[in-house]
Amino acid sequence: MGNREDLLAGARKVIVERGVAKATARDIASAAGVSLAAIGYHFGSKEQLITEALTDTLGTAIGDSMEQMIREGSGVAPLEAFVAMWNAMPKVFADNRDSMLASMENLVRVARSPESQRFFAESLPGAYRDMAAALREAHPHLRAEQAEAMAELYFVLVQGLGVLQTIVPDVRLPDGDRLAQAVAALMGDVPAAG
Repeated sequence: MGNREDLLAGARKVIVERGVAKATARDIASAAGVSLAAIGYHFGSKEQLITEALTDTLGTAIGDSMEQMIREGSGVAPLEAFVAMWNAMPKVFADNRDSMLASMENLVRVARSPESQRFFAESLPGAYRDMAAALREAHPHLRAEQAEAMAELYFVLVQGLGVLQTIVPDVRLPDGDRLAQAVAALMGDVPAAG
């Protein structure tokens, strides 16, 4: 690994162990085995390093899990695959709880940092594009704009449900079956009241 990758790994380690607020540049550089000046050289600031480290960690852990589940839904109806994926997501959230907690701690800092906001804004289209590509691979009949819309919905759902799962882990959240019921209702597939 190079200094940049070492710094990302060091930042992830320090953040998960101590939290964002207590992660110092010196601690991150020490965990990475590089000089303190390397942070400025590669990232411009400790804040940008933290933003990129957390984005990479969650994007890899959660995004890769989602893309794998999307691909596993190949050959079944998209709504059936949707149900299976969202029924499995609570385990993905639980497996990544420490990183998600650190990411939540980071959100306020990002909201106050134009540099971090730009990074996220520039990253979103790629996240949507990757997920849409996985959806089209699993469901080749989808038009590009349908896959993109589904990717955006999945992204919004993972953000909202991920936050809720992190802050109230013992509360039952909507699962895939419940979310599919809502989608069906939106599509007008509502049985007559009896």
